[in-house]
Parts: sequence; structure tokens; C-alpha cells
Amino acid sequence: MSGSCLVLDFDGTVLDTEDSVYQVWAELWDDHGHELALVDWQRNIGTEDVFDPWIELENRLGRPLDEALHAHRHSRQDQLLTELEPRPGVLRWLSDAEAMDVPVGIASSSPSEWVESHLVRLGIRNRFLSIVCRDHEVPAKPDPTSYQVACARLGADRGASVAVEDSPHGVRAAVGAGLFTVATPHRLTVGLDLSAADIVVGSLDELTLSEALARASLRSHE
Repeated sequence: MSGSCLVLDFDGTVLDTEDSVYQVWAELWDDHGHELALVDWQRNIGTEDVFDPWIELENRLGRPLDEALHAHRHSRQDQLLTELEPRPGVLRWLSDAEAMDVPVGIASSSPSEWVESHLVRLGIRNRFLSIVCRDHEVPAKPDPTSYQVACARLGADRGASVAVEDSPHGVRAAVGAGLFTVATPHRLTVGLDLSAADIVVGSLDELTLSEALARASLRSHE
């Protein structure tokens, strides 16, 4: 597959951090007598935060929250996140990419230290030749820059490459960059509009990397 690469989103795609982080915030809201609506939380998925659950809860309470709650929230979040393993099919796709000599990268709207720390914990950091995260030069998705930069660093043809995403913001970014886009929604995004993706599957167990690359190649020659 000369000229092709595989670029994965991180949160919700490689690792289902989205559900755990939402759960922690929902627990905090519940402790204060309020419900954190999923529809509000979904506004942040796959992009930089546009909804601040801390400030919004303070607004609803009409008073500041105890700053000590930050430490409790982080402790609870760390507890949930350390129990997570990669989503179904991810490790198989990474192994297939290595066997096929297809370079692999990450394009994420999260900070690099967040992504790097989880990859190291999972023991898969060495599987990724390029990690592109949101910073002062790379805007958050749905801007396509992260995918464009990832493919450029991997020396790949975007039209013959495959992206994997879990959110509408991410799908828009990958499609906008010209990659063949596979959407793998999870509990928090399964009801969202992912129709812009080339294919939507429940997990990467439902599709092989070789099949996705073949579809990308076929599309690039149409």
C-alpha cells in the first residue's frame, strides 16, 4: 500500500476516554442536585471545549464551587481511565498496519501530553510514527489541519489513506483533509450524525485495515 497511511483520532477512538470523563462530571453535577445533559456534553466531543461544565454548574448554583473538588474529580477520573483498554479492533489494526508496512499516526484535538501519557501507559506509543495534537499551530477539529499535518509527516497520499473517528467534528476534519473516513461511534456519539464518513461501523472488529485501504485506493482512482 505504497503512499497510504492510517491516522487515528485518540479520545473515543483509540481509547474511550470520553465516557469516563463524562461520567466524572455527571457525578459532580449529581452531587450538587443537577443533571449534566448528554446533549450539552456532546458539544465538546472531538473539538476544543465550547461547554465548560464547571462554570455552567456554578451558574446554575448561583455560587462558586469549592476548588478542592478539582482534586477529587481528577482522582476519580484517573481511577476510571487507568482501567481502560483500547477499543475493540484497535490493536488488530495496529498489528496489521505493522505487517503491511503502513505508517500510523494520530490526529487529536487533545493536548499532546494527554495523548502521549495514555499511549505510554497502554504500551503502544511505539506504534505511532507521528502524533499531531491541538496547539498554537494546529487548530482543533473540525479544522482538517491535524490530518493534513499527520499525513505530510508520514509521507502519505491523503486520498489513499484511512482515518478513524468517533465524532461529527472529527469526521468533518478527516473528510475535509481528503482521507477515506471510518466512523466508530461509542455510547456518547452513536446517536450523532456521522453520515459524512465513508463508512460507519460499530467497532474496528467489523472491518479490516486491508479492506479500508482497498476502498480508499479504489475511491482515489475514481
